[in-house]
Amino acid sequence: MRQLFGTDGIRGIAGEPPLDPRTIHAIGRALGTRLARRHASPHFVIGQDTRESSPWIAETLARGLVERGARFQSAGVITTPGVAYLVRTHGFAAGIVVSASHNPWQDNGIKLFGADGMKLADALEHEIEQEIFAHLEETPSGAVAASADVLPGRAGLSSDYLGWLAANVPPEPLRKLRVLVDCANGAASTLAPALFRQLAVSAEFLHVSPDGRNINHGCGALHPEHVAVELQRRGGFDLGITFDGDADRALFSDAHGSVVNGDAVLLLAARDMQSRGLLRQQTVVATTMSNMGLEKALERSGIKMLRAGVGDKYVLEQMQQTGATLGGEQSGHILFMDGDSTTGDGMLTGLRLLDVIARSGRPLHELLGDLKVFPQLIRNVKVREKTPLEQLPEVQQAIAEAERELAGNGRVVVRYSGTEKLARVMIEAESHELTGRHAEAIARAFQQAIGI
Repeated sequence: MRQLFGTDGIRGIAGEPPLDPRTIHAIGRALGTRLARRHASPHFVIGQDTRESSPWIAETLARGLVERGARFQSAGVITTPGVAYLVRTHGFAAGIVVSASHNPWQDNGIKLFGADGMKLADALEHEIEQEIFAHLEETPSGAVAASADVLPGRAGLSSDYLGWLAANVPPEPLRKLRVLVDCANGAASTLAPALFRQLAVSAEFLHVSPDGRNINHGCGALHPEHVAVELQRRGGFDLGITFDGDADRALFSDAHGSVVNGDAVLLLAARDMQSRGLLRQQTVVATTMSNMGLEKALERSGIKMLRAGVGDKYVLEQMQQTGATLGGEQSGHILFMDGDSTTGDGMLTGLRLLDVIARSGRPLHELLGDLKVFPQLIRNVKVREKTPLEQLPEVQQAIAEAERELAGNGRVVVRYSGTEKLARVMIEAESHELTGRHAEAIARAFQQAIGI
């Protein structure tokens, strides 16, 4: 079956299917058609990151929308959670983000939000896919040319979002802290400095000069060690923050230069929310990739950890089912549902973490002192196709051998990437020797079976 949507929207190389002008135009027409059935004149908001392809992709989408009777408003360069906020607070029928998150500049993507500011359910994405394919059949190949026109923006949309972010934390305690921030030459490059100025937080910024091709290049959430090293070299900082290209997630480094991932943020936030009566069900929703060390540390605080599939939309679904107010991913997508947020937001996460540190009066490394991380190794294998695992006997055998040897003292997680042609092999065990040996064996089996 043909498939456009992955775990986080539609993603690919800009200019090539499914992000060629003809398909993008069909996506716009399909969205306009679908929303027109519910609204007389549906109104969309479109935001984008700093890639050189983002303006023409956004403009091509908008033309398809308008052809089907929809209206649109551009928020310009803005974070993904910024669009989610605008949709749910400004009466838009839906929101569109043109971004490929942490991917290199050559890639791009299209993410969709419903009127409630939530990412779309898989079933609805499948229905939209069928609409897109129908519109593609109506459009002759090569009939749509890409445009480089920049959509008109509306003043104040980004300011509204920044005002909401600032209102989530008391500003006075934060002014005691000094922060180093890596904006990945992405969507946060203008917004994060404006936010910290608004809160009067002492901050310095790295990678805030996007040129269309330097987004995520040697910086951002795929390279949190960069901020960690700079933090040590410069000295005098309480915290390092690292955003990805669309700033829907964040990673951190403490004053000692150690990288702090989403698991550690979940532990810190869970204990703080528990102490303030905000952690409903005494439950945190993580994913299959979260470390066993997080689970053990939460247990010591009387907090239960549930595991959802990888992808913040699946974390959110389980949070809604269980009533949990905190969830997230090791990669830095953190969802706070004790307020009115509806998706992972790197800038909100950064503010919440700063707030905990400021109120506690303790450094980050001390707050996380009892988190003992199990050695974990992730191997990515490029594959020709995403063959169902049960159809790969060599891979199944390697997985079974790893699970037998670990025998409850470790974990094996094998899955395909939702956005790239990759098999991801994660091994967690009590020693680096075990993780390395079993990750290599399973990766080798993938390589022999369907590797490139």
